[in-house]
Amino acid sequence: MRILVLGGSGFVGRAVASEAVARGDTVTVFNRGRRDPVPGTHLLPGDRESPGGLAALDDGTWDAVVDTWSADAAAVAATARLLSGRAGHYTYISSRSVYRYGDPAPLAEDSPLCELDDPGYAGDKLRGEHAAAEFTGPLLLARAGLILGPHEDVGRLPWWLRRLHRGGPTLAPGPRELPLQYIDVRDLALFVLDAAAAGRTGPYNLVSEPGHTTMGELLTIAAEVTGGHAELRWTDPQTILDAGIEAWTHLPIWLPPGPDHDFMHRGDVTKALRAGLRCRPARDTVTDTWRWLSSLPGDPPLRADRPPVGLAPDVEAKLW
Repeated sequence: MRILVLGGSGFVGRAVASEAVARGDTVTVFNRGRRDPVPGTHLLPGDRESPGGLAALDDGTWDAVVDTWSADAAAVAATARLLSGRAGHYTYISSRSVYRYGDPAPLAEDSPLCELDDPGYAGDKLRGEHAAAEFTGPLLLARAGLILGPHEDVGRLPWWLRRLHRGGPTLAPGPRELPLQYIDVRDLALFVLDAAAAGRTGPYNLVSEPGHTTMGELLTIAAEVTGGHAELRWTDPQTILDAGIEAWTHLPIWLPPGPDHDFMHRGDVTKALRAGLRCRPARDTVTDTWRWLSSLPGDPPLRADRPPVGLAPDVEAKLW
């Protein structure tokens, strides 16, 4: 296929471009050119937020478009309109955050959504879904959950890997059997490419089955692949919270048992599994992410629109 990736050099867009090249597709990426391009792709430079920034897309036709935009939905609407009639299929990478918080899990594709005027990330993604509907052809809404894997630019799994490589007594947030639900970015990419080829439309929850791994398995594998230097000290959730340590931000990926955890890690993925979603083992995700991280000369680039994650060593040490 002829694939156009709007983005294509960061995390999700990079994975889509890489997997498409590996499949033998002809891949064009449209972005500002600030990162090294995926080998084998053709770059169209442009800035979706600048006047005239879409000029590079004025010509050309594609079988499928994958849009990874996360900010102002006006940029999604502009490209969706511009590419209508010149692309056979449009995928917008959305988020499971668009579901109304507080409804009982598991949330499926027909569950109630957040308010359209929500000022946060959830609202941005829901407005993006509405904007993508400006495309006049087949539209797929890829509602991804927690995304991990090589080239991650939020820093969640990379932080844990660096921390475990440093070794010593390491705060491990319990319970060990706490189920996790995420998707490897490469499995997300493969699904949206297959779905575009099949002409699938509508929303899909794209994340692994609940309990694909556990906090215990994830950190045990991560400690092993980073050299076995860490001593995991499993700690009760309330002890962690009482110390002023924040779930998800100070301790990435982790959410204590309760409503937040259920919202993030108990999504209904029946529809996606029936459509062919396959998720690789946690060991593959962890090992490949550490291999990529170890190959870098310094710290990986992080998104400027997300707060930093991780726990300061002096705060962690107060628990011992």
